[in-house]
Amino acid sequence: MVAQLTDDVLLSELEPTAEAYLNRHLSAAVDWHPHDYVPWERGRNFAATGGDDWVPGQSRLGDVAQAAMITNLLTEDNLPSYHRQAAGNFSLDGAWATWVGRWTAEEGRHSIAIRDYLVVGRGVDPVALERARMEHVTNGFGPTAEEEARHKTDFLLSIAYVSFQELATRVSHRNTGKVCDDPVADRLLQRIAADENLHMIFYRDMCGAALDLAPDQALNAIAAVVENFRMPGQGMPNFRRNGVLMAKHGIYDPRQHLDEVLLPTVRKWQLFERSDFTPAGEQRREQLANYLSTFEGQVRKFEEQRDRLLARKAQKSEQPAS
Repeated sequence: MVAQLTDDVLLSELEPTAEAYLNRHLSAAVDWHPHDYVPWERGRNFAATGGDDWVPGQSRLGDVAQAAMITNLLTEDNLPSYHRQAAGNFSLDGAWATWVGRWTAEEGRHSIAIRDYLVVGRGVDPVALERARMEHVTNGFGPTAEEEARHKTDFLLSIAYVSFQELATRVSHRNTGKVCDDPVADRLLQRIAADENLHMIFYRDMCGAALDLAPDQALNAIAAVVENFRMPGQGMPNFRRNGVLMAKHGIYDPRQHLDEVLLPTVRKWQLFERSDFTPAGEQRREQLANYLSTFEGQVRKFEEQRDRLLARKAQKSEQPAS
């Protein structure tokens, strides 16, 4: 039986790699400013300062775009929870601490920019948005009790989770920009998606280094994340409703989760080509392969149901009014 490495050992062994990837990130990151992405000329006062409060007809965004923008923003708003998790599972010293601080600062720009865009342009109800932010940030986000009980290495579980989650967030932001029917929103969300891509590359490559250091342990964490993946927005107000709208309209759906997030990342790590797993690791890899095959079937079923639903909706809209 292969000895399990503790988080302290993993963090220590991987810190030189973290420093190299941090420096790579800093050389690639773009210095941008939220105020440059907000259409300030659309703004005017609300009632408290002598103007008019928000009413639904003021929004330029359709229902789907509003749902996606709110979901994306509230996800970014929960940054205090994500920072707490990262600081606790990584380290408060050296390259790890520098990375966590830098990542937090970059993520903070995302919520600033999206909120300014929505409030200035009256894209959504600002009162409802603020109430949802208060509720979501108060609830926070973290591993479930079941996840904590199953895994003793929080670091590996965290690094595996964000490898997929950052990519999922990139996909969601990019596709949200496309449905807003506003070049200003599209430009803003392209900028944010580019940040998320750089974050994903750091985490994905760190997870790859962990696979080289502790193959069975890292594989077990990766498989657990894939099999029990939760978007960070889960638990926010109206998450299910908004998530269904986003899935129905191709912003983030099961097919994208499989084809654009799970499979590319697994292929990058060459999980099914590696020969350094123990027999127990090979068995866990087979379980993961079976899960991905089963999930493919679930994806096809979802697509068939969605296509039938959209076809019925289109048919009804074409029928003349009686």
